[in-house]
Amino acid sequence: METAEIIILCLNILFLIPSIASITRFDQWWIRGFDFPRIQISFSLIVVLLLCGYFYDFSKTWHYVGAGFLVLSLVHQFFKVYPYTYLSRRQVVKFKGKETNGAISILVSNVLTTNKHPEKLVALVKERDPDILLTLESDKRWEKALEEIEDRYKYTVKVPLDNLYGMHLYSKLELVDTDVHYLVQDDIPSIHGFVKLRNGEFVKIHCLHPMPPSPTESYTSTNRDAEILMLGRDITPEDRKVLVFGDLNDVAWSRTTKLFQEMSGLMDPRIGRGFFNTFHTGYPLLRWPLDHVFHSKDFTLIDIAREKSIGSDHFPMYIKLHYEPRAVNVQDELELDREDEQWAFEKIEEAHPLEKSIDMPKKIH
Repeated sequence: METAEIIILCLNILFLIPSIASITRFDQWWIRGFDFPRIQISFSLIVVLLLCGYFYDFSKTWHYVGAGFLVLSLVHQFFKVYPYTYLSRRQVVKFKGKETNGAISILVSNVLTTNKHPEKLVALVKERDPDILLTLESDKRWEKALEEIEDRYKYTVKVPLDNLYGMHLYSKLELVDTDVHYLVQDDIPSIHGFVKLRNGEFVKIHCLHPMPPSPTESYTSTNRDAEILMLGRDITPEDRKVLVFGDLNDVAWSRTTKLFQEMSGLMDPRIGRGFFNTFHTGYPLLRWPLDHVFHSKDFTLIDIAREKSIGSDHFPMYIKLHYEPRAVNVQDELELDREDEQWAFEKIEEAHPLEKSIDMPKKIH
């Protein structure tokens, strides 16, 4: 066997690992980490396949086997990210017509606690003028820096923390029955409540920022998965007027996020419109979508955009939606697989949640 063939064979084996690992249910951080760079893995697989075509003469069976497994791996990766390409059918309908009092705009920004340029976020808020601003990783320093926007945002929920999990919610629209929960860990908050639209309708809101699987924070994805899936369990496809937004520390195409959608019946407006990769601002070739806005079927999309950098490691995410009850009849949610649902409940139990459920009234009058 020639040296070139040995090198290509090693690359064959190396680049099969991400696909094999990602189809398992093991939750160690390094395995779940393969969920993130599927786009980058796909391009790497294409490069290795081209090398196979150049260096293999396909006179040996293992040439076909190696190249064949790479093709299967590439197909697997492609179908994971395919829904977020322009080739896919859009899951959320584009709003048409004149905006009414049913519109709501949201800006989600993981500010990075150590970021020394809060004025960049303040400028973006003034430019975009969202109805709701959610900041993540915001501490007392950030709270102080954002005081200048509070004349625009009468309603606030402030949870300043110095552990990278602080969050602040600012709203022009009335917030009702808002509460801070610690679903899985006693130092990781989430905000839940209702926002009153200008047309008088009340919309449930859930703001999340679970801990990611990583060697510096959590060796497994169990707690992150549990927090996301608990919310998916407590929101049912029959629920109306629901918004979920934040930095989920999970990619849009992961098993957990997809299962969250299936359980809750919520929609992802990025499907069919693009990746909207928000992390990491410093590495153009290593980016993926970590910041999300999901909504119930009775909203249609006016605008969605990844905003310019504010000095954080995350780009802010902006979205504007329109409450439109008739959209329920034309927008289809994902179907829930019962085996996956059972896995979700097992994952929740493994995390030993601090709260058994998110207790919220079904309706506000």
